Amino acid sequence: MINIKKKLKKGEDVYGTWCTIPSPEVSDIITNTGLDFIIIDMEHGIMDYKIAQLMTITAQLNNCTSLVRIPYINESNILKSYEIGSDGIIVPHVNNNEDVNNILKYSKYPPKGNKGYSPYTRASNYHVQKNYLKKSNKNQILSIIIEDKEGLDNIEDIVKNKEIDIVYIGTYDLSVSLNCDINDIELKKELERCVKIIRKNKISAGSLYHDDKELNFFKKIGINFLVYGVDSKIIYDSYKSLK
Repeated sequence: MINIKKKLKKGEDVYGTWCTIPSPEVSDIITNTGLDFIIIDMEHGIMDYKIAQLMTITAQLNNCTSLVRIPYINESNILKSYEIGSDGIIVPHVNNNEDVNNILKYSKYPPKGNKGYSPYTRASNYHVQKNYLKKSNKNQILSIIIEDKEGLDNIEDIVKNKEIDIVYIGTYDLSVSLNCDINDIELKKELERCVKIIRKNKISAGSLYHDDKELNFFKKIGINFLVYGVDSKIIYDSYKSLK
């Protein structure tokens, strides 16, 4: 099993996709392609933890990192998303340091946080392991999504926390929050500004790209957590092109 955390710490580029289809078979197909990671989306769609765990297993069997986007900041969401054995989580709508502190409290074992511990889950291979809490705190990936104007306004304070591995800029929700089109120059400028701040603090920056032109722009401005499309849209476009 390969965890991309070391690559992220070095600032290397990693590539992945969003998975909204609740299917271990689909995740097996996707992760057989050699992608670095998938993001299992539990905020949108009908995903449940049983399926998310099976999708995590298939990804990891294919040497692909598995991240879970939780629905919202909540102790139970975070705990379960780690305990299914995922490599990490990605948290939507993070707007301030209070949000970050709550995420850390629920994500890390003492002394860094206050996460509840049970050795009898997939995360711990169903038994008590020596130094498991310390290893978990070190190895699991913690990602957040900035996708609201409040988050933009507070981003310089948010990225001072060195426990954060990835800050993902959610351009769709951000366009709604800023009351602009997804392709507006205002959004592009905000993306550039945020990425500069994120990378200056030695944190990986992520966002969603749709084509080679956008990919090249992202790489130019410093985005290294590169997310191509969504499984449902990629399948739709592939079959639509046949018509």
